[in-house]
Amino acid sequence: MADTQKEPIRLSFKEMCARFDVTPRTLRYYEYIELLSPEREGRARFYGPREIARMTLILRGRRFGFPLEEIRQWLLIYEKEGTEAQMRRWIELADRQLGELAEQRRQIEETMDELRRLRDETAATLPAG
Repeated sequence: MADTQKEPIRLSFKEMCARFDVTPRTLRYYEYIELLSPEREGRARFYGPREIARMTLILRGRRFGFPLEEIRQWLLIYEKEGTEAQMRRWIELADRQLGELAEQRRQIEETMDELRRLRDETAATLPAG
């Protein structure tokens, strides 16, 4: 009878870059600042399920505008204090970020309104053509 157990996922450095659409420099930097810790076999690096999950969270955090250091601290909470503590911290961070994004949106809308007003004033000074 054939073994039906799946082989654990392991991605090479190149595969990890391709899967997450990041540059080698980005991936090396994430390792340097200890966001990722791949297995090493000689000079080769391999990324297992833990590192793949962490990379998903890192990129999601970046998309939401979180600084890398904050993401690193948040990931450390899981290792030191567990899932519940990490989830509570995530809610705090998300609430703060939502407030910051709302303020950025308000500023962008204000800037767009001003630009539109100036554009319309300028257009009104031109002769009809």
